Amino acid sequence: MRIITLNANGIRSAASKGFFNWMQGQDADVVCIQETKAQHAQLLDRHFFPPGYHAYYHDALKKGYSGVAIYTRYQPDRVHYGLGWDTMDCEGRWLQVDCADLSVISVYLPSGSSKEERQQVKYECMDHLQPRLRKLARDGRHYVICGDWNIAHKEIDIKNWRGNLKNSGFLPEERAWMDGLFGEVGLVDAFRAVDPREEQYTWWSNRGQAWANNTGWRIDYQVTTPALAEKTTRAEIYKEQRFSDHAPLIMDYDFKMPGRE
Repeated sequence: MRIITLNANGIRSAASKGFFNWMQGQDADVVCIQETKAQHAQLLDRHFFPPGYHAYYHDALKKGYSGVAIYTRYQPDRVHYGLGWDTMDCEGRWLQVDCADLSVISVYLPSGSSKEERQQVKYECMDHLQPRLRKLARDGRHYVICGDWNIAHKEIDIKNWRGNLKNSGFLPEERAWMDGLFGEVGLVDAFRAVDPREEQYTWWSNRGQAWANNTGWRIDYQVTTPALAEKTTRAEIYKEQRFSDHAPLIMDYDFKMPGRE
């Protein structure tokens, strides 16, 4: 099973840069998108409903903002649009598909870098998510939670960690929350299950020469339940083409859903 996640920073922008042509060559079972920045009614081109996939979008109420999507080869048994919690749902930040005993989620945590008010919203989302994530880690299903978490977990996950200790995305409180996610909550950073290397980043600022100098952050994850993490076979951050200021994270799992071809 192959799963891809990408913060597209505008799905229409990514499409114009060749994302969907690239995607069709990846043989992915599920593709998760964050920051679609579009309303469903605006997506008139066939690219946005790729052949061979069932396409689902959860939009923000505000036009041109946030939003998540999932493309899956399998007809889901159920689709969950949001969490039933307005703070995240109004901004289109959670979309879940259930296929047999596997659930795949596209999640987009807020950034707190623009102003303190948004940092507080980010903390609210973290506080709200933690008990939910703890519950799903123990409910017996397999989960892959894909997305832009807007947090670099450890020093290895950010190039200039010393200069960002007081910046949103690398604050002690945020990193401690990730410690809990991969500790007491019981979920796994599947990328690190197979790739312990330094300088593996998924996002680069558009300022300066961040891309050219690989001054990046690893803030895009595939977070899994433990049994699925053990089946992780490969991880790749794709950087040969640029569709966004983020790079696609491609991961393979030795897993086949029961009853699915």
